[in-house]
Amino acid sequence: MAEKIVEFENVSFGYGRQPAVEKATFSIERGDFVGVIGPNGSGKTTIVKLMLNLLKPDEGSIMIFGKGIADFREWRRVGYVPQKATNFDQNFPATVFEVASMGRIPKAGLARRLSSADYAAVERALKTAGILNLRDSRIGDLSGGQQQRVFIARALATEPELLILDEPTVGVDMEAQHNFYALLRRLNKEFGLTLVLVSHDIGLVSKNVNKLACVNIAVTFHDVSKGLSTADLHCAYPAGMAFVPHHHHIPTPSARFIR
Repeated sequence: MAEKIVEFENVSFGYGRQPAVEKATFSIERGDFVGVIGPNGSGKTTIVKLMLNLLKPDEGSIMIFGKGIADFREWRRVGYVPQKATNFDQNFPATVFEVASMGRIPKAGLARRLSSADYAAVERALKTAGILNLRDSRIGDLSGGQQQRVFIARALATEPELLILDEPTVGVDMEAQHNFYALLRRLNKEFGLTLVLVSHDIGLVSKNVNKLACVNIAVTFHDVSKGLSTADLHCAYPAGMAFVPHHHHIPTPSARFIR
């Protein structure tokens, strides 16, 4: 039986009198790649914040790695790439390596200098993200897709078992998006990393994940490996909404992309 990494049991949360999540019950198992979809204001980011203990549920319970979330202390096991991670001052004078090395702070501590093991972990993270060749580049000089890989590397530097990403491809061009999803698939399949990805792109998400969480205050889980119908998506989107089929052009992977 697969290990449960995250468990929600009848979890409800609201902002004042406005409900954001109601009676959510689901579990995420080790090795899952979970996509989280839903309209704006449906509760997707609230679900993420509840997973990260940034919000406390009004009702219900949350378990992470088998422990009640209020008592969980091993947050180095969880990596997080927030929404609009690349929304920063482009003149910020930090290199790719310096930004990625911030991921070692949970292990090294703010007061301690990075050890040789820390440096090795950062280099591994940069290599895995396919940007080791950019280690000395100033982050403000990179493209949006490259910057997002830096923040993936920062999260990977903690050597997490669970990686949560909130709208990571916003503002990134289509080729970079496809390369980004290829990286996530590799992290999931080759490294066994459990992934939770929030996105608006139903097409791309449903083609890459093994489970799909439709969120619209309520949360409904689908096993994508068994197929997904338009009717399934109406748990998150209004029944009267029409889904227009479209296809993304998948570019030929560039030579610089990690193999």
